[in-house]
Amino acid sequence: MFALRYATNPKRRTVSNFLSNADLHDGPMPMDYFVWLAVNDTHAVVIDSGMTQAACEARGHTFLCDPVAGLAQLGVAPEKVAQVVVTHLHYDHAGNLDKFPNAHFHIHPAELGHACGPYMQHASLRRPYRVDQICTALRLLYGDRLHFTAESTEIVPGITSHWVGGHTPGMQVVRVLTERGMVVLASDAMHYYANLERRNPFPILVDTLAYITAWDQLLALADSVDHIVAGHDPKVMALYPNAAPDRPGFAVRLDLPPVA
Repeated sequence: MFALRYATNPKRRTVSNFLSNADLHDGPMPMDYFVWLAVNDTHAVVIDSGMTQAACEARGHTFLCDPVAGLAQLGVAPEKVAQVVVTHLHYDHAGNLDKFPNAHFHIHPAELGHACGPYMQHASLRRPYRVDQICTALRLLYGDRLHFTAESTEIVPGITSHWVGGHTPGMQVVRVLTERGMVVLASDAMHYYANLERRNPFPILVDTLAYITAWDQLLALADSVDHIVAGHDPKVMALYPNAAPDRPGFAVRLDLPPVA
């Protein structure tokens, strides 16, 4: 099980990453961008698909590698991917869907309904989305390759999605059975470990209470707090063993215990 870092933003500040920032000491708090891969002898499941270089640079981030090419370098070519879980449709999680020609995609219905519904009349609410990515998702739906998840859905044996909401209406997390136990990919239900530690949400959300109560769901789904993987925290790269010794900072192994 891998976390692949494909982009970063070293310019982010602490106060930008918490809903309540009155008592925070401001300073640098970089943000990393990941896609995730769970693979065994039978299945290769991608969790989120990142964004293109153009989309990345348009938002002011530093693009490190093409996520799809990065997955291939981890041993999984895009045509070999049969299942992709889309935790939500924000621009940094739902790009590149068209690059997996044989995959089926799994998303919560509230997410697509939100991204195509009346809330998108407001520029501030549609800012985290890209219309080209939403159109790709709709084409996949009409092509019988996009499937709607429920409150809890088995993707393949050992991998389940779980709807939590909060950050977006259809936000879902993914639980993966690994050799070290049940690991939960929080995605944007927990951007940073400090969001949970301080009980202080990331400021981009649609339902504050749902975002906060999602943390309890994460803790219940994972074997321990050390089995929860934050969605954007650079600490992930330091916590887990390097998956490619010749490429430090590229990918880490989440199926192995933390090393720090």
